[in-house]
Amino acid sequence: MRYTPISAEFYIRTRKNLYKHLKPNSLVVLQSNDVLPTNADGHMAFRQHNDLFYLTGIDQEETVLILYPDAPVAEWREMLFVKETSEHIKIWEGYKLTREEAGKLSGIANVKWNTEWKSFLQALMNQAEHVYLSGNEHPRAVLETETRNDRLIRDMMARYPLHRYERLSPVMEVIRALKHPEEVAQISKAIDITREGFLQVLKTIRPGMMEYELEAGFSHAFLKRGSKGFAYGPIIASGPNANVLHYTDNDKVMEEGHLVLIDVGAEYGNYNADMTRCIPVNGKFSPRQKQVYEAVLRVMKASANLLRPGITLMDYEKKVGKLMEAELIGLGLLKAAEVEKQDPEKPLYKKYFMHGTSHHLGLDVHDLGSKYRFIEPGMVFTCEPGIYIPEEGIGIRLENNFLVTETDPVDLMASIPLEISDIEKWMSR
Repeated sequence: MRYTPISAEFYIRTRKNLYKHLKPNSLVVLQSNDVLPTNADGHMAFRQHNDLFYLTGIDQEETVLILYPDAPVAEWREMLFVKETSEHIKIWEGYKLTREEAGKLSGIANVKWNTEWKSFLQALMNQAEHVYLSGNEHPRAVLETETRNDRLIRDMMARYPLHRYERLSPVMEVIRALKHPEEVAQISKAIDITREGFLQVLKTIRPGMMEYELEAGFSHAFLKRGSKGFAYGPIIASGPNANVLHYTDNDKVMEEGHLVLIDVGAEYGNYNADMTRCIPVNGKFSPRQKQVYEAVLRVMKASANLLRPGITLMDYEKKVGKLMEAELIGLGLLKAAEVEKQDPEKPLYKKYFMHGTSHHLGLDVHDLGSKYRFIEPGMVFTCEPGIYIPEEGIGIRLENNFLVTETDPVDLMASIPLEISDIEKWMSR
């Protein structure tokens, strides 16, 4: 294991919190993600199902969790099933958790091999009334692949059609949105690793380098410090490439006089950082680049200050839109008279700032959390305004991660250079 795991007490608390949201006499059945194939005998790196990880801390494939808090038999209330190892598996795949180790990580006393879970399920289903199953209900999800949990839903509803089935995803959205101190610590570790990668890049970038050389610098810094790597596909977008929001080719030459937009984050222990910076390839911002950069920075600072209890993300985005309008007028990109007459449903600022400003951050980069829910202390958000001017070849986005508190939001990335003077100072070293 590359990372220091969170203590079992954390996972005991997350399960107890889940139980408060379940209907009486309910069963929860949750499986790990699949190991997905590529071609021939290849496969993608395994990534645990985040809900299962959040409730157990088990980071291993072919894991099954069954929770039945109202079970008539005490041993049935929490059951964890893990992959049984063998000499063959040890030789070809490496070490797997013992039942004792899985119990120590998760705080679950009743751990069995995963060959047994279906036989226990029959007895549990005879007693339970409600069954909570997990489907991917993230609003941004593109659901083209049938997952292990999708197959479970189909099979259980066919085999046990008379039970009352419930959606686990809305419950997890409620409880995962509020981060525990242990989770903030893991996110902060991912941020520290991201910072080290960024400082390394600041000292090495020069005109003529390829975008992927910066990607390699981040990858080296991340892996060296116990991260599995990037939290998401890294964006290293120089010059006009910065106007492509999800540019990930990272295969162009970084030219003299251009900016490079760097949107990267390390993961640590399955938790994620999400940072964006824009830096001049030659180490010095031009006057126009400075002007646009400072406008984005002002919006970012003012927007971050709005991340306080008592506002929804929907209302928050409307306030950010007004901030951006003023800056775009100041940059000469919008005219005040036209803004005054604009269709409120089609605000003019969207031409230059077309994406959202903030999203929840945690086990998912776009973590679970409703835009209709009031912001509460303990939530962690990104703040990432941008201005994109294709006709000038300029695209600037800035992004830090913030912890909401009862008072001022805490900038978890405060130690990562952001001001123009700090960026230029680091690049001159």
